[in-house]
Amino acid sequence: MKKAGAASEKKKVRRSAAAASAQNGAADTPPRKQSTEKDVYQLFAEKVRDHKELESRWAVLQETRVEYFRGKDLVSFLRSHPEVKEILGSDKHLETDDIGNILLKKNLIVRCDRVVKTLRPGKKKLSTWPAHLEIYPTQTFSDNDAFFMWAFARRGPLWQTLLSFSWPVLTLAICLFPVYPHGCKLVVLYSCLGLLLTILCLLLLRAAVFGALWILLGKHVWFFPNILAEEATLRELFRFWPKKEEVEPPKWTARLFYAVLSVLVVLLLRHHAPDEAARARYQKRVYNIIDDVLEWSPRLALSGIMKQPPLVANETDPHNNSTDFQEPPSVPDNIDIETRNDISDEVIIENLETEDATFRQNHDDV
Repeated sequence: MKKAGAASEKKKVRRSAAAASAQNGAADTPPRKQSTEKDVYQLFAEKVRDHKELESRWAVLQETRVEYFRGKDLVSFLRSHPEVKEILGSDKHLETDDIGNILLKKNLIVRCDRVVKTLRPGKKKLSTWPAHLEIYPTQTFSDNDAFFMWAFARRGPLWQTLLSFSWPVLTLAICLFPVYPHGCKLVVLYSCLGLLLTILCLLLLRAAVFGALWILLGKHVWFFPNILAEEATLRELFRFWPKKEEVEPPKWTARLFYAVLSVLVVLLLRHHAPDEAARARYQKRVYNIIDDVLEWSPRLALSGIMKQPPLVANETDPHNNSTDFQEPPSVPDNIDIETRNDISDEVIIENLETEDATFRQNHDDV
């Protein structure tokens, strides 16, 4: 009986030792298993981040632009798309809080908090998507006004890679603009001017609509509300209709003051607007500058033919009777200063045009 009891005890000891060794071996070998789990959660995080249903925004964290999402959005996303958790394998039945905590432990996401925690003047609640974030001291998952930053580099699509290689080509093309043919120069010039004019007209129309609605109705309505935003995606940048803002309406005294100020500014600009003669002179100067840029050619520069300076008589030589120098026509003394300046500008422009025509004729003869 004693021998049988001792044998059974030895078997129990051996079984416990085998179980302990198995546990130790399982504790020693999990690096490979943990690595696979890391890969699984990495794939899960990438899939969730690339999904269009999970809304995310960009913000500034310690002078760095980061992409972040809200905890409550992740909870609702996994509730409406449970098939995304199939990639987790055996952990697909975990709750969202557990999955979020695992992502935090694996440094795939980082919990953040808003920098501005007080209401701004005229606001009734804090911003839904803050533009500036800071790291939250307690790294635990929560869906109660919690923000989480993606802490891994996102794999860019193929078109972004190709676009990065096209930047040096675009830079070289801009540098070679002076040697373009005349037709290409016209296309580039008018395309850039058209784009710039479109942007300026859009901004002016946007400001005019806002000012009119603010003065007449007391409402803040900004069409294309994100067109000047720094942390906006391409889809948000061209969103036309503004979101409803809960802002207190302005006082009627402020609206009346800015209405009177707007009328005074319009009358002041109308009074000091340039006349037709000044506009024509300015337009002629601009056209001369544009013509100099468009008509420059590398053949002219390489041939060494340059514009000859006008001949000037030597004032120190009393015997110089050269007839090539022509003094500009004198201006009567009984004319005011502004008219005198206008006449002088017209004389200078006329002389420059005459010299330019002479130079072109000599160049054609050569």
